Amino acid sequence: MGKNKLAKFDDMAGYTHVFQYPFARLEKEGFDLKGHWNERFFKNDNPIVLELGCGKGEYTVGMAHLFPGKNFIGIDIKGARMWSGAKKSLEAGMQNVAFIRTHIELIDHFFIPGEVAEIWITFPDPQMKKTNKRLTSTRFMKLYRKILSDEGIIHLKTDSLFMHTYTVEMVKANKYPLLLNTSDLYHSGLTDDIFSIKTYYEQQWIDRGLDIKYIRFVCEKKETLIEPDVEIEYDAYRSFNRSKRSARNSKNPATN
Repeated sequence: MGKNKLAKFDDMAGYTHVFQYPFARLEKEGFDLKGHWNERFFKNDNPIVLELGCGKGEYTVGMAHLFPGKNFIGIDIKGARMWSGAKKSLEAGMQNVAFIRTHIELIDHFFIPGEVAEIWITFPDPQMKKTNKRLTSTRFMKLYRKILSDEGIIHLKTDSLFMHTYTVEMVKANKYPLLLNTSDLYHSGLTDDIFSIKTYYEQQWIDRGLDIKYIRFVCEKKETLIEPDVEIEYDAYRSFNRSKRSARNSKNPATN
């Protein structure tokens, strides 16, 4: 691990709004804010919104600026990237922002049923070959339902046609209430302020002329969930790994 990363981890260790909990620690100690986020941390009754795979935290911090009446928590396993948003929110004195460094698969260790109002999934790896790792798969829907309120909302923003198509089909297969869906967000005429926030990766895709897709739906409680039985063409412009994809695009500008 580079010295710069270690310095960021050391810096974040002193941030009271950053929680770093590997599985071993969760098993041993549990998480004392579980079920008490509003009461003990945010000191209000405002809705809690998660950003999964928050990266540098652009969306977490940006949404917290736009919506002071909500509480935002960014979740990612990569602390060196998270440090950017954590530092920015700390220096701004923001009281409605927190970050958790952990695996997404462990989020039910941090929240009780009904504690979360909304989940944002921003530019995830589409995992074209691994359905169970796809953040909008039925596997993850079951996990989200453990912590979402009855009318809990899922938001997905993605540059991936594969990811968008899969999610649309998953919503249809399970008859989730669809609130909004567009395959070209920035030419859709939608003017919600929340769409003015752009992540680091999102700006990259826009600069390359890629359309941004967005879908919003209610993640209702279901007895059983159905994986969509549909063949979806793989994205042609990307590989299966974000870092490999970025390297590939930089070496092959003709594919951008």
